[in-house]
Amino acid sequence: MLGTFGALFATRWMGITPKDPAKTGLALVLVLGGCLLVAMAFSGTTAVLLERIAYRPLRKRGAGRLAALISAIGASLFLQELVGQARGRWWTLGLSQGRDFSPFPRLMAKNQLFTFEGAELRTDKVLIFVGAIVVMIMLDRFVKLTRVGRGIRSVAQDPETASLMGVNIDRVVTITFLLGGIMAGAAGVLYLVFFENTYYAVGVILGIKAFTAAVLGGIGNIRGALVGGLLLGIMENYGAAIFGAEWKDPIAFILLVLILLVRPTGLLGEQLGRARV
Repeated sequence: MLGTFGALFATRWMGITPKDPAKTGLALVLVLGGCLLVAMAFSGTTAVLLERIAYRPLRKRGAGRLAALISAIGASLFLQELVGQARGRWWTLGLSQGRDFSPFPRLMAKNQLFTFEGAELRTDKVLIFVGAIVVMIMLDRFVKLTRVGRGIRSVAQDPETASLMGVNIDRVVTITFLLGGIMAGAAGVLYLVFFENTYYAVGVILGIKAFTAAVLGGIGNIRGALVGGLLLGIMENYGAAIFGAEWKDPIAFILLVLILLVRPTGLLGEQLGRARV
């Protein structure tokens, strides 16, 4: 949600309005790049602040995972309602329309490339798919190959042993939250390219579906989350075609329950128990 509003702020700062024509060429690259940087900064900074305020105190007191989950839900509701109540507030820079939708400019022309059996392939869909794959590959390589990535995997596997081996747990956790926020910012921009609007509760259903995709692929498995997200999208669209569009979102919940009942570790299995996050 904050990533989408960060991208909206970037377009306002660049003087782009919903009435402006779509961009092409270098202008499109510069605008998309600016939106990505600002969106990542918005959500990444917020994620780090949330770690300091809502998570770190609990970790220092030895609270369990349930307490952290409750804190996360509370922080999410706080941010959601803060933006929902912010219509006309000076500190929102006019971005929030309260509980109404805030329009986002059309950054690129949605040209149809071809259709096959009723399925339409457009330029914006290609950009979203390629962008998501590139971002996930970068994240996977970062966690797999860098020293910080090894620290993240070691803390996920055994924080006490990692601490004894000289790993700064607070630093690693902060970086992990920062990475999560950066990824959310990139996702927000890709979301806006397709839907071209945002609102205060846009992150609720997306967050649940992201969790479902992670469970489907295997908690702690980055590649599994990517596969889970693709499978979830396919199942949702097939379900909507068979049962009706109103069943598109409930399918995600039904699928989540079934996965937890049949295979709680996901299709590709958990990887937190081994240093292969």
